[in-house]
Amino acid sequence: MNVRVSILGLAFVLFLAAPHDAHAAYAPLTIRYEHFLFELDPDDYPAWRYAEEHWTYNGEYFLPPASLRIDGNTIPPLPDGVSHSSFSAWDKGAIQATIDRNIAGVLNRDPGAVTIRKEGDAVVFEGVGLLGRHVDLAEAANLVVEAMRLGITDISLPVTEIQPQLNIQDTELSQRGIREVVAVGESDYRGSPASRQHNIATGLEKFNGHIIPQGSLFSFNEVLGPVNASTGYKKELVIQGDKTLPDYGGGLCQVSTTAYRGVWEYGFPITKRINHSYSVRYYFPEGTDATIYPPYKDVQFLNDSPGDLLIQTYADDGRAYFIYYGTRDARDAEVIGPYVWDKRSVPADKVEYTTDIPPGTSRKVGERVPGLRAGWLRVLRKGGEEELEQTYSLYEARPRFTQIGVTESELPSQPKEEAVSEESEVTQQVESTPSGRPDSWMTRWRRPR
Repeated sequence: MNVRVSILGLAFVLFLAAPHDAHAAYAPLTIRYEHFLFELDPDDYPAWRYAEEHWTYNGEYFLPPASLRIDGNTIPPLPDGVSHSSFSAWDKGAIQATIDRNIAGVLNRDPGAVTIRKEGDAVVFEGVGLLGRHVDLAEAANLVVEAMRLGITDISLPVTEIQPQLNIQDTELSQRGIREVVAVGESDYRGSPASRQHNIATGLEKFNGHIIPQGSLFSFNEVLGPVNASTGYKKELVIQGDKTLPDYGGGLCQVSTTAYRGVWEYGFPITKRINHSYSVRYYFPEGTDATIYPPYKDVQFLNDSPGDLLIQTYADDGRAYFIYYGTRDARDAEVIGPYVWDKRSVPADKVEYTTDIPPGTSRKVGERVPGLRAGWLRVLRKGGEEELEQTYSLYEARPRFTQIGVTESELPSQPKEEAVSEESEVTQQVESTPSGRPDSWMTRWRRPR
């Protein structure tokens, strides 16, 4: 059993003074577990607060007789030396009920069970080895009350992770260190069109049973292989420069994002990761996505764990999973974000006349999306040392972009633009540091110890 240590701290915003009276307004609370973010506004839950009475006799607390503890707002004359006061208190039971309903109901799950063996060179899974999760409701309620008392708005949720029932029926796999679940990557693609779901399922299957040797560099593109009709993919929307157009494999970034989240959250060294050019709803929260576009854009990480890593991929009810089996070590990682700044409004709608579609027809090749910059901090503790790693993502503001089909003779003359290759675009994204970053962001993110 692995207990994810809960912390209270690392607030995005600290209040100048915490509210103390029953009528004060409280800022919304961000409650996090890995990349999962939940927001609870205390002002939306009046049941969290109740009036608590305080009775004293000559300055000492005492339990008053029933004759003094009457219903209503009128208190009878009090004997000499007896005083009464009332103040607002937090009902931890009501807070627990809210967390159970809104958060634990999403995160809690029973541990899986899986048997793993080899048939020739192929790894075969019977069952799914998902980690179980259990939110500690009592501790979570304590953290919420303490956060509100201190004026802190950011809370790390106390979650117990439970290893699945794992049966390794292959000596070679055991010798290579396959003995427990090391990490799990998750993403949500519910609402995707059928062709996108098909491509995600096809892409996930490419990684099922893949082994990453200890000390080796994993390349997503290398394992994925060619993406075209002959490898089983359908055409679906893909970001191509300033347009979003159908192409083979649309939706595969859901697979790469899922793969990335697991190793990033565990603390593996990430050697290559690029965010999408604009924010996509399937990859919220911003800054946790990883786009791929072979051969230019890839996801890569180093397996610096004590043994090999074995991947099991799985999808259920619009959710994708990368399960990494191997051997855990003493590292502890925490990802905190997103810190968002430089928000940009949607540009004016854009129209382009083209011969790529039949004259008189039109198609939408871009939807309105605001722009922003997002930063995440990964706090990695290993070997008695703590390392802070910053990850930045720049998301462009995009207009609604419509193409209108015309004939060659109707095509308006346009100024010729210098072509920019995909590769040079990627280099700019990787090497440039977003401007406009507040100087205090590291101070705000720094975890108190």
